[in-house]
Amino acid sequence: MKMRILSVALMAALALGTGWYLFRPAGGTADVFAAARRPGETLVIDAGHGGEDGGAVSLTGVPESGINLAIAQKLDQLLGLYGMAPVMLRTEDISLHDGGARTARERKRSDLHNRVEAVEAVENATLLSIHQNTYPEGQYHGAQVFYGAGEGSQDLAQFTQETLRAALDPENGRAAAKIPDSVYLMNHISCRAILVECGFLSNPEEEALLRTGDYQTKVAAALAAAWLQYDETTGEEPG
Repeated sequence: MKMRILSVALMAALALGTGWYLFRPAGGTADVFAAARRPGETLVIDAGHGGEDGGAVSLTGVPESGINLAIAQKLDQLLGLYGMAPVMLRTEDISLHDGGARTARERKRSDLHNRVEAVEAVENATLLSIHQNTYPEGQYHGAQVFYGAGEGSQDLAQFTQETLRAALDPENGRAAAKIPDSVYLMNHISCRAILVECGFLSNPEEEALLRTGDYQTKVAAALAAAWLQYDETTGEEPG
C-alpha cells in the first residue's frame, strides 16, 4: 500500500512536470496546481559546487556542478506546481564566495561559509543538497542519501532513499547513511538536512542517463514526491 501511494504521487509529479515542460508558453510562468503541502516549512535546495569548483567530472568530461544545477532547477519548478517556493542557494553556474576571496582555497572556504549562513537564515528550513558520486572503478551505481545531525534528518533521508529506489532503480541496495564529518556544509548547520548523491558519474550507463534532461526530470520528480509525501512525525506518508 505504501509503495502504491508513493508511486501514484511520483507519477503525478512526473505527469505534471512533463506537461509543464511541453506546454508552457515561451517566457511564461507555471500556474499553481495545488496549495502548499507544508505550510511554515521551507525547503532549501543546494546545487552542490558551482563556478570554478565543478566537483566530480563525468566520464565524458562533464562537471557535476551543471548536472546538480539542472536537477535542482527542475525540482524547484516541480514543487512550484504544488504552490511551494523553495529557496535556491544558486540558480546559475557560479560560486557563492565573497568578492574579496583571492585564491581558490579562499574562494572555496568563503563559498561554504556563505552557504551555511544562507541556510541558517531561513526559518524552519530543511536542506536538500544535490550532488553526484564517483569512484575509481566504474561498476558502482545507484543513488544514495546522507543525513546530517539535525532532528528528523535520518527519517527524511531513509524515506527519500526508499523513494529514489522505487522510482529509479529497484535493484539499488544502498541505504541512507550518516554524512561524513568532512562535509563542511552538512556539519555546520542546525536544521534538518539531507545530501543526495543522485548517481555515479564513473559508471558509463548511469553517467549517460544523468546527462539527459529526461532522467534529470525523473530524479527531480522522485525528490519532489519524497518531500511532498514525507510526514515529519512518523517518517511515513500521511495516511
